[in-house]
Order: sequence, then C-alpha cells, then structure tokens
Amino acid sequence: MSNPWIAIGALAVVALAIPIGMMMVSSLLRPRVPEQGKTATYESGEVPTGSSQQIKFNIQYYMVALLFVVFDIETVLIFPWTVIYRDAVSAVGMSKVLLPMVAFIGVLVVGLGWAWRNGAVQWVRSPHATKGADTYE
Repeated sequence: MSNPWIAIGALAVVALAIPIGMMMVSSLLRPRVPEQGKTATYESGEVPTGSSQQIKFNIQYYMVALLFVVFDIETVLIFPWTVIYRDAVSAVGMSKVLLPMVAFIGVLVVGLGWAWRNGAVQWVRSPHATKGADTYE
C-alpha cells in the first residue's frame, strides 16, 4: 500500500523546485547591464520628481477600478443564472427564480446610485476643458 502523503510531498517538492530552478537559471542567463534608468523609482520613462513617498495618486483611479470589479463580478454571477433560467422557471416557478436576481440587481443599482451621488464616478475636469469645448488654443 502506498501512503497518499508521499504523493502530496512529491507534489510540494516539485512545486518548490520548479520556480526556484527557474529563478536560478534566469539569474545565470540574464544580461548584467547596469544603467541609470534601472535604478529609478519607476521605469516608465517619466522623469521622477521628488521621492516616491511624496507622489500622490488620484483616488478616482482606485474608485473606478473598484466599481469595475464589483460590476465584473455581477456579470460573472448573472451569466450562469441566465443559462439555467428556463429550466429553473419550469421546475420551481418564475417568482422563486426571478425575485432573488431582481433583489441582487437592485442592491447593485442602489450601490451605483450611492457611488454616483458621492462623486465616485465623476472625474475632475482639467482647466483646458473648462475654457470651452469647441475652442482650440
């Protein structure tokens, strides 16, 4: 008889050996070309001003990303429901199938309304945009 823990231990050894081996091989094969751009805080091509602790990011990016995740999860949850909708209605009735989904979408609509009212989806307008939409300077 074989012990199932032997297979788990072998899998753990392989799971550790592969990434460690890849890191060792890449450290041996990678080119070592020191340059000033690699030591910068960000390698985006932008010239950094000040230290990285002084950089302030607009919270709107994070709010939009959070809203995207919430509504992306909504899509992931609604899709399987739509696939089984017809079979579920014939099995248990329309009210038992439709009401939970309507409540789910209602909670999301209330959340979107709250975020919209609090300005989570409103971008700050630039001074150039306030001069006039149809004037080019």
